[in-house]
Amino acid sequence: MNEFIDMFSSSDPANVSTSVKLLLLLTIFSLAPGILILMTSFTRIIIVLSFVRTSLATQQMPPNQVLVGMAMFLTFFIMAPTFSEVYEQGLQPLFNEEITLDEAYENASAPLKEFMARHTRQKDLALFLNYTQAETPETVQDIPLTTLVPAFAISELKTAFQMGFMIFIPFLIIDMAVASVLMSMGMMMLPPVMISLPFKILLFVLVDGWYLITQSLLGGF
Repeated sequence: MNEFIDMFSSSDPANVSTSVKLLLLLTIFSLAPGILILMTSFTRIIIVLSFVRTSLATQQMPPNQVLVGMAMFLTFFIMAPTFSEVYEQGLQPLFNEEITLDEAYENASAPLKEFMARHTRQKDLALFLNYTQAETPETVQDIPLTTLVPAFAISELKTAFQMGFMIFIPFLIIDMAVASVLMSMGMMMLPPVMISLPFKILLFVLVDGWYLITQSLLGGF
């Protein structure tokens, strides 16, 4: 324990460099949940998967743990090239003491900015730029993260809800058809959801729904 404290209190350049690296890693780990949710494809994926479960009306099937786990691994798959650029351009040179901490931040944020800018609507970005009265950036790298991240987040929310609406339509038609049949038979006390659920699951399986949902999510990025 004393050696750990001495590493931070020492003035030796080697120890100072190690301390900076350790503090940087601790900072990254503490911010990892926020980075994963707001700066990657995770938000869109988890919302779309939640819409699928809601439209099927299968209560807790698949469980939340399965949806979150699937969303995380799809996010890592989609973001793998971006994360590789972040490591190669920012973290690796910093750990090799080839660049400063400020340069590492700029290099590491560049790939993330490129990714978020590709999926951010101009209208959403203009909203935050106008609110801060900032000048129109000439390049993507001129956009501050404090402006780009919320713009990217609301753009992802809109895209996710658009996909969710399209997912709901076929299952809503099944619910309406089943409800109409039950009313025509005078079985108004029987919940239509109980009858329509097997048909919705059958339709989802026949069209290979999970494949189509995953294909749409991957194609969107």
